[in-house]
Amino acid sequence: MKILDWFILKRLLVTFVFCMLLFTVIAVAVDSSEKTDDFVKTGLSNWEIFKQYYVGFIPFIWSLLFPLFVFIAVIFFTSKMAMRSEVIAILASGTTFNRFLRPYLIGGILLAVVLFIGRYYFIPKANVLYTTFMQQKLDKHNPLKNRQETSCSNCFYKRIDSSSYMGVKNYNPETQMSGTFFMERVKKGKVIYNLRAESIKWDTTKRKKRWIANKVVERFVDSLGERVRFHAEKEVKLNILPSELIRDEYQKDKLTTPQLIDFIKKEQLRGTEGLNTLKVELYKRSATPCTVLLLTIIGAVIACRKTRGGSGLHLALGILIAAVFIIADQFSTVFAVKGNFSPFLAAWLPNIAFLFVALRLYFTTPK
Repeated sequence: MKILDWFILKRLLVTFVFCMLLFTVIAVAVDSSEKTDDFVKTGLSNWEIFKQYYVGFIPFIWSLLFPLFVFIAVIFFTSKMAMRSEVIAILASGTTFNRFLRPYLIGGILLAVVLFIGRYYFIPKANVLYTTFMQQKLDKHNPLKNRQETSCSNCFYKRIDSSSYMGVKNYNPETQMSGTFFMERVKKGKVIYNLRAESIKWDTTKRKKRWIANKVVERFVDSLGERVRFHAEKEVKLNILPSELIRDEYQKDKLTTPQLIDFIKKEQLRGTEGLNTLKVELYKRSATPCTVLLLTIIGAVIACRKTRGGSGLHLALGILIAAVFIIADQFSTVFAVKGNFSPFLAAWLPNIAFLFVALRLYFTTPK
């Protein structure tokens, strides 16, 4: 590391922190203006709202816009260097263009590692605070979140093990009790056991917590024929906890990466559908740090040229590239979640596409 490296790296980090703080203030101001009425309905003080909501909201915004912060920071300070002919002086001194880009690579890798570690563990922990406040305080005032569903919104059909399946209707997470419940066991494509109950409840009265079914009808089908048994109450062994029978739209944001991997594996074994949203989130936690490094190089290559348009032209071009990247990222995510597009490709395709953009810009830049 030479004086030049420390000079560029220091400017990169200082400008990045400034951009992050500036956009954070703007995001908090816009969010608070939109949710003012909801905050008033909670009856909490400003300090309580800050501790319970914004302490988790701010890291969420940082993780969401982190690549954009880095991109704008690189373009901003590199463009200033180009306008003052500092880049020309650096290259005229005999420094190669690749050597000039080295501190950008170091800074990009450093910030990418910070984002990777944050999204791996710390950001999900902060999201627990933010999403809990949303669920308990704000969503209940949102008519889009509390509209009456015509279909069964709390019905679940899950695979218990390799041969057993269960279904539950109208599960109430507060009472931990449901309506109609059934369980089936299948062998060689045929149902060999069936259980029906009017309701099932999570029993916490004893040391060993268990599921208790009421008004049960059991059917056994084997070589001897069909046998039926009736029970007023019966303990049912289910490898499912009450917390797994709650629909949580924020679940993917609250799980750390190891927890998210384990959860996806468990749901795949149970045959759960609609896991592409979770898979895209998992792959993006690795793809987004790479996006930081990629946008750092693109920003440096764009802004190092001295143009008549000055910094404004560089910023306009950078914002245009960032907008195209975000649109491409959203399109690929929608195709993966709503269609049959590969979640892995959905997370990495924008990076792959813009890798060629970065190479094109690099080879066409005067050195």
